[in-house]
Amino acid sequence: MKFVDEAKVYVKAGHGGPGCVSFRREKFVPKGGPDGGDGGRGGDVIFRATRSHHTLLDLKYRQHLYAANGGRGGGNNRTGRSAEDMIVDVPVGTVFRNFETGDALADLTSEGQIFIAAKGGIGGKGNAHFKTSTHQTPRFAQEGMEGDEYTLVLELKLLADVGLIGFPNAGKSTFISRVSAARPKIADYPFTTLVPHLGVVKIGDAPDFVIADIPGLIEGAHEGQGMGIQFLRHVERTAVLLHLIDVSDEARENAWKNYTAINRELALYNPGLAEKPQIVAINKIDLPHVRAIAKKAVAQFSKKGIMLHPFSAATGEGLQTIMEKIITLLQNADTFKA
Repeated sequence: MKFVDEAKVYVKAGHGGPGCVSFRREKFVPKGGPDGGDGGRGGDVIFRATRSHHTLLDLKYRQHLYAANGGRGGGNNRTGRSAEDMIVDVPVGTVFRNFETGDALADLTSEGQIFIAAKGGIGGKGNAHFKTSTHQTPRFAQEGMEGDEYTLVLELKLLADVGLIGFPNAGKSTFISRVSAARPKIADYPFTTLVPHLGVVKIGDAPDFVIADIPGLIEGAHEGQGMGIQFLRHVERTAVLLHLIDVSDEARENAWKNYTAINRELALYNPGLAEKPQIVAINKIDLPHVRAIAKKAVAQFSKKGIMLHPFSAATGEGLQTIMEKIITLLQNADTFKA
């Protein structure tokens, strides 16, 4: 399935049904009074969060959503039929914004949570409401009210406890496949990962946590270079960042430069991202030249007050220490309690 994390939709709630103009017609009651009923309520457009959906792809091909109109009122004071609401399922983690103003309207972060995007119009009053002592036979009724209509922008922000960040080919997909049941595509070239991947991790007696492999971070990502701006939003919800550094390529042997470049992109996109708790790890120490570089990098980072964790996602060496550090940070985070 194609991963789509943004969509624009037009929503239109149903009109309220018109009131009825009617008069009693009974035997031996030649001049019965007005008995026109009210119109029914128009349907709402409601979005509902569900974990069974993982993408906004459906709304790429369904960009106009119309709820049904309310029914016309009837004689004998019968109220018109209220229309059924239109319920549209979206993935948990969907954010709604007004297209015109950019204002945030709702953020659906839990299963079954709903957002009433457009309220249906109320039904018009029937002529029975307009009888007075001086006007016994009103021959008019109200039209139903218009339903709300808006253009909305929907953004999907993945819900994960840990976000995996780093330049392409840093070993993020190998890492997530090593510690969870997720099986992303893995190959030795940049941008193998074209969509975010989620994996559920279980270690000992600690609570499960979700880790997300965020693709596409390169220098200039905050300006749209590579695929960065498309996926940086998925880092915003994470409690902890795991920053993987790859120095196996001669062009990226400077671990500190790699580290600062990625953090610069995070800060330029959203200053709060660079302030998140971050575990920094240098991958691929199963390669002899990387192990040598890592030893020097550990000392360099230590002088700057940052602990650098050498490890190998391929062999598992050093992985246990990183996972224990993740659990400790999650247990201390407001969004994750053991």
